[in-house]
Amino acid sequence: MQAVEVKNLLESHLPDTRVEVEGEGCNFQLNLISDELAALSPVKRQQQVYAHLNPWIADGSIHAVTMKFYSRAAWAERV
Repeated sequence: MQAVEVKNLLESHLPDTRVEVEGEGCNFQLNLISDELAALSPVKRQQQVYAHLNPWIADGSIHAVTMKFYSRAAWAERV
């Protein structure tokens, strides 16, 4: 799976979320920029993302995922 595929998949399933993806092959680092996700607990955030990635994790297309979550304001300050 390619980084752009992960980005497109998550952005299509998580409205109002910007996804920045680094990595290739089966290991990805995700930066998820969303006020809605940032307001959730850490476990709820990950559940929202894994719900869409689980089929690819199960078949081995994705092996490892790390995630960082940002509100839009926090992301703007970071960049």
